[in-house]
Amino acid sequence: MCGIYKFDNVQISLEDFGQPVDMNLKNSNRWVKRAQRIPWIEIEKKYAKLFSNKKGNVAKSLRLGLGARIIQADYGYSDAEMSLQIQENPYLQYFCGYKAFDDSKPPFAPSMMVYFRKCLTSEIIGGIKEMIIAAEQDKAEKVAEEAEDSDDDKNSGTMIVDATYAPSQITYPL
Repeated sequence: MCGIYKFDNVQISLEDFGQPVDMNLKNSNRWVKRAQRIPWIEIEKKYAKLFSNKKGNVAKSLRLGLGARIIQADYGYSDAEMSLQIQENPYLQYFCGYKAFDDSKPPFAPSMMVYFRKCLTSEIIGGIKEMIIAAEQDKAEKVAEEAEDSDDDKNSGTMIVDATYAPSQITYPL
C-alpha cells in the first residue's frame, strides 16, 4: 500500500486561502476554476479507503498527489520541475489543497512523483475522472432545473401576437 493516509475533509474557498498582504489571487484563474469543479471531498473519501496499512510513512494528501499529476500532465514537467512549480506558484498551491501560500520549501521530494504514479494508478485516475464528470453533469442538471423553474414562474400565461404593423420584405407576385 501507499502508507497511512490522513483525511482532511476541509475544502477551502479562495477567500480562505492565506495570501501575503500584497497578493490578490483571482477567482477567474484557470486553476481556481478547475479546483472548484473537482469534487475533492468525495474523491478523498473514496481514496482514503484504499489505505489499510497502519504502519509506515504518512502519505501526502490525495489533492496534492492528484493535483501534481494533473499539472504535470498539462505541462509535461519533470518530477523535479513539478515540485518547484508548486513551490513557486500560489495558484498551483491552491489547486493542490494548500491552506495558505508557502514558498519556504518544496511540497515534496521529486522522487515522490514516482509514488504518486504508483498509488494513483490508471484505474484510480479513471474512477476519479468519472467522479468529476458525474459532478459536472449533476451541476449542469441543477442549473437547467433552476432555469426551468424560474422560466415557469416568470413566463406563465398566453402570448398574443399582433402583426398589424410589422415591417416586411415580402413582395407579392404581379
